[in-house]
Amino acid sequence: MKEMNDKESVKINRQNQFSWIYHATLLVALDSVGVCVSYFLALLLRFDFIYSGIPEEYLVGYLWSMPFWIISTIVIFYICKLYHSIWSMASVSEVRMILTAYVILIAVEAGGMYFMRLRMPRSYFFIGYVLSFCITVGIRFSYRLFRSYLNRGDALRGEDPQNRILVIGAGAAGQMLIKELLNSRKLDTEKKVCCVIDDDKKKHGRLLEGIPIVGGRQEIHNTVKKYHINHIIYAIPSSDEKTKSDILNICKDTGCRMQIVPGLYQVINGEVNVGSLRNVGIEDLLGRDTVQVNNEEILEAIKDKVVLVTGGGGSIGSELCRQIAKAEPRLLIIFDIYENNAYEIQQELKRSLPELHQIALIGSVKNSQRVNWLMQKYRPDIVFHAAAHKHVPLMEDSPNEGIKNNVFGTYKTATLAARAGVKKFVLLSTDKAVNPTNIMGASKRLCEMIMQMLNRRYEATDFVAVRFGNVLGSNGSVIPLFKEQIEEGGPVTVTDKRIIRYFMTIQEAVSLVLQTSYYAKGGEIFVLDMGEPVKIDDMARNLIKLSGHIPDVDIKIEYMGLRPGEKLYEELLMSEEGLQKTGNKLIFVGEPIDMNDEWFRKKLRQLDEASYKEEASRLVKELVSEIVPTYHPDMKESEIV
Repeated sequence: MKEMNDKESVKINRQNQFSWIYHATLLVALDSVGVCVSYFLALLLRFDFIYSGIPEEYLVGYLWSMPFWIISTIVIFYICKLYHSIWSMASVSEVRMILTAYVILIAVEAGGMYFMRLRMPRSYFFIGYVLSFCITVGIRFSYRLFRSYLNRGDALRGEDPQNRILVIGAGAAGQMLIKELLNSRKLDTEKKVCCVIDDDKKKHGRLLEGIPIVGGRQEIHNTVKKYHINHIIYAIPSSDEKTKSDILNICKDTGCRMQIVPGLYQVINGEVNVGSLRNVGIEDLLGRDTVQVNNEEILEAIKDKVVLVTGGGGSIGSELCRQIAKAEPRLLIIFDIYENNAYEIQQELKRSLPELHQIALIGSVKNSQRVNWLMQKYRPDIVFHAAAHKHVPLMEDSPNEGIKNNVFGTYKTATLAARAGVKKFVLLSTDKAVNPTNIMGASKRLCEMIMQMLNRRYEATDFVAVRFGNVLGSNGSVIPLFKEQIEEGGPVTVTDKRIIRYFMTIQEAVSLVLQTSYYAKGGEIFVLDMGEPVKIDDMARNLIKLSGHIPDVDIKIEYMGLRPGEKLYEELLMSEEGLQKTGNKLIFVGEPIDMNDEWFRKKLRQLDEASYKEEASRLVKELVSEIVPTYHPDMKESEIV
């Protein structure tokens, strides 16, 4: 296989070398003709374009000097690398190269005139020099201009409908993108940039790299029809989230494939290209500003600390590990019961941050001996507790396991952390913990109560909880399920047309968790202002449109009814919790609730005993409802004794 690859590589190198020789030879020939033509035109211009009026001695001087001018020009052009550039992508840098070459030519040709004792009109040299420069520039830019003209012509004529592109944004990012699309020979056969949309009215009717700017966002639908567009690229990385979502929500109804230029820093670095584009995701349509965190605060809270992440291989836990690793902890401990997940994030961090001191350990938070050994051996400074069962319907069918893992796994881990001298213990909670209607949400509410109880018991450790809504793309979330259903051709299943949820990205959720480790003073429940909730039905329809299909036509949507323990809307704060601001305007904190800790511990002991009796799932739910009064379980017939 290696031998075949080597042969293929040699073949490609030979082809590339032949291509360079061919193009360089062609340019040398054109430059030679250009030099001859420019100086001959200079001679004609000097004598009013009357060939018979040119003295014979000037014609002889012209013919005698041409070999010198041609050879010196080619040599200097070669030294200045004018035969090495890709002239189909010629730009300002190539003009600078030509200017450098002609500055050198002034000195060389002045010396040549002196040694050859060439007697010609002074205007001949000046005009010939200027014409030669213009012809050189024209030769090198004509190919690019010609291709751009053909591209534009094809677009306006409606030819080649294979991949017809509308670029949104006539700024720097849009210009960089259009340049590559127009100038790449490979891409040129597959993609046609037809037109540009920009809300700046001053740009309407003008051209960007030869492509017409046809109007603002209100013209998107008409433009798609007029130019037969099937591919839209959003190229305004500096826009705010609302502007982006408003425009993309217009685009999604066109049925076109949608892509986006990822970041402003890539524009600054000149890295905008076709390879950097990403498909538009559902998070781009939410219209909520990304949560901003104070990186310096996070670095201060984590740098040179020993940090433990339980559930470190999960979707949230692994992102926690990625961001913690960038803060340069003294040691990062990845703890997970699933070895494949732990191994994947461990190897990823080894590749991306080889200097990071990390260790991946396998174990369950329910195993007190394992957790105690871990705490005593490594003495972590901060624990981020992400290990949990979080799937609502599955926990309804296995409530005992949800209680064992979520409640008592948290209780054991947090207690052992305090005994080992952990400074901060951060629990990842959920909006389902507020007025819960399912055992998963109720178990998380119990975990929050445990945090507040332990915070009163162990003064040296700050116990806090972070409550947020649904996380886009996390394991078990609705987005991956919808995507799988769309790939399979449908139907897409929605529980109820009215159901709404709060959403955030994994990166946002983790950034919030990390910043709370700095804000934490103990006993708080941190809450994110997540903006307006999103209808799940709208999200399903948008995903179908982003996939290039029409809802209820190409992909059917079926409504299945609310699942056991599911409610139409989630809340982020209980009525009895106060709400205070933090240093981050999107992060709030709920004050601790007064509790009878002795009564709470007694009920926890009863719940612990009941959770190990498989036939006692009804009792488990009843005990949970006693401890969490807002939880009202739906009992199945099999659970009623």
